[in-house]
Amino acid sequence: MSEEEFTTLRRICVATGARSLSDLAREAMRGLMSGAKQESAGESSRIEYSAQMRDLEQKVEKLSAEIALVKADRNL
Repeated sequence: MSEEEFTTLRRICVATGARSLSDLAREAMRGLMSGAKQESAGESSRIEYSAQMRDLEQKVEKLSAEIALVKADRNL
């Protein structure tokens, strides 16, 4: 590890409240393990989010079409 890398890690320790590089590494590993568990749950959330976005896009398209019709009626 270079001196610059060590200094950066020490700054991260201070910023995050870690008592040592070991604590910082331990918390990072906990985060990775927790993230792996959440990733599988996150996949269903992403699918639901995508479905909601498609629904929203359809509604926006429908509103745009209705606005165009109202504008066309005004011009008659």
